[in-house]
Amino acid sequence: MSTYNHWFIRARLKTRQLLLLVALAEEGNIHRAAQVLSMTQPAASKLLKDLEDVLEVSLFDRLPRGMRPTWYGEAMIRHARMALASLNQAHDEIGALKTGHFGQVGIGAITSPGLSLLPAAVAQVKQEHPSLRISLDIETSPVLLDRLEQGKLDIVVGRLYAQHDKSNLRYESLTEEMVCAMTRPGHPLLGISGLTLRDVVSACWIVPPAGSVLRHRFDLMFQQDGLAPPINTVETSALLFITRMLQQSDMVAVVGADVAHYYASHGFVSVLPLAMPCHMDAFGIITRSDRLLSPAAKVMMKAIKQSSMIQYGRKLDADFEQALAGTAR
Repeated sequence: MSTYNHWFIRARLKTRQLLLLVALAEEGNIHRAAQVLSMTQPAASKLLKDLEDVLEVSLFDRLPRGMRPTWYGEAMIRHARMALASLNQAHDEIGALKTGHFGQVGIGAITSPGLSLLPAAVAQVKQEHPSLRISLDIETSPVLLDRLEQGKLDIVVGRLYAQHDKSNLRYESLTEEMVCAMTRPGHPLLGISGLTLRDVVSACWIVPPAGSVLRHRFDLMFQQDGLAPPINTVETSALLFITRMLQQSDMVAVVGADVAHYYASHGFVSVLPLAMPCHMDAFGIITRSDRLLSPAAKVMMKAIKQSSMIQYGRKLDADFEQALAGTAR
């Protein structure tokens, strides 16, 4: 379809109609939404009616005390938010370029690649583009994917699970995440040769919260070995607490191997010589397939890919190399 044949061109879609949709969703009342946008209520009502006439659907149910989005309205509100976020990003990019800055990029990562992959990538980008502004979130995959959906992040390094809507996502797997057990240096278990799960089942374990994928696989690992899962446990995913707790106790923690080896390399913990087959699903690079990456995001993406080559022994795929061919121009 030609760019000039899109419905919103023919319909003369106005930015204020997008703003009105978002305001109505937030206020639930056309009078308050009109006040937020500094327009009269009749003007707001006309903007909404014009949009509904073009789409030939009702976007809001008119209730005795307010308005509630229909399913059509929910869809349009979601896309209105994305469009407005994209326009704000365009304004920010232009402003940054006018002042001699390269732009900004928002990245999200789960803990393991946040420690093993992103520091080198961020350092490379900042060396090549000192004025590029980088924001980084370390969170769980569901939280990061919500922020990606909302336009708050450009790139996520995380996992996709069955419950995630993948229709507007682009995913490239990087590596599986192995897990291991870590303790304080000098822990009595470190002196046991041929360590098995039977040797550690009675230990006090620091484990992920119940309901998490790793916790499920941790418990299943013991069950498959004919053992009841450990019952002497502390549930948390807070790494600062975990490392501090290990330093002053004989507890054992199950964490991603990258995380454990990072802390072990600094002498904070020791990794138990214990086979743990409860590895996590692969994680990868996730972006929105319905949005174009900004020049700043492309630079960050390239650095992440190069860092993954070093960390995980991967090669850049041909499609990605072609997509980034013009980045340096």
